[in-house]
Amino acid sequence: MNGLETIASPMMWAGFVGFVLVMLALDLFVFGGNKAHKVSVKEAGIWSLVWVSLALIFNACLYFYLKDTAGPEIASQKSLEFFSGYLIEKALSVDNVFVFLLIFTAFQVPQQYQRRVLIYGVLGAIIMRAIMISAGAWVVSEFSWVLYLFGAFLLFTGIRMLVAVDEEPDVANNPILKLARKHLRVAEGDHGEKFFVQKDGLRYVTPLFLVLILIEVTDLIFAVDSIPAIFAITTDPFIVFTSNMFAILGLRALYFLLVDVADRFHLLKYGLAMVLTFIGVKMLIMPWYHIPVQASLTVVAVLIAGSCIASLMIKPKDEAK
Repeated sequence: MNGLETIASPMMWAGFVGFVLVMLALDLFVFGGNKAHKVSVKEAGIWSLVWVSLALIFNACLYFYLKDTAGPEIASQKSLEFFSGYLIEKALSVDNVFVFLLIFTAFQVPQQYQRRVLIYGVLGAIIMRAIMISAGAWVVSEFSWVLYLFGAFLLFTGIRMLVAVDEEPDVANNPILKLARKHLRVAEGDHGEKFFVQKDGLRYVTPLFLVLILIEVTDLIFAVDSIPAIFAITTDPFIVFTSNMFAILGLRALYFLLVDVADRFHLLKYGLAMVLTFIGVKMLIMPWYHIPVQASLTVVAVLIAGSCIASLMIKPKDEAK
């Protein structure tokens, strides 16, 4: 593979980046994303529907554009790759939601302040993932054997998740948090939605800023899993980037939609672990057998839907006693 192979023209890249910036600006300055308020399930549901609808509309536009410019076969292939990548990213982002909930609970962050933390978390995630996708696409284009390392890593991660699925991260003793407290002046106590405060002429960070740091680090860790997973579907950086971005843009709404029902989907982590394991195996066996994108999409959908249905039918261990 020589160079970055993509179906996107510079105009398509510019158009999509412009779309992301416009949507972020609307969220921040028009729809009150930077103002503290408690997000209702209804509001979260509407925004989740908006983001999913926009992703599907984008996919339809991509299909019809490529159908006219590159032919129906390539149009079908690329639109299916986008949808598969988006579904995988959307599914794996649910794991982010569980960890975000643990972080907010550990720091006792009121729900009306969580929205502001998450909007800045999304901004940071977009920048980090853009850098990681660019680097990953370049590495894959120059050293195609790296895909097998991605596969081994995903297989290991999936098995590790299956073994340690019931373990919860120790937020209070997080090394990143300890490092931040060591090198930053922290103004303990409740400071509302502020990230910084002035005391005796000195600037201090608030506990809410420490929460933001943990949110960013958490997303970075999850990106290490999710980005290689999409490279198992496609090596086109435009498809990887757009499917990632749509999932990230809808992450905040997904969090508030699931925050009150997260405990009901106690088996979902098993499904996500099996998704990573399957994708890892798919990448490792590529030299001998290529699993079609349609088959991958079906397996991922069945694993996610199956774990959700099983969660509703099987009670958690503590409730079953």
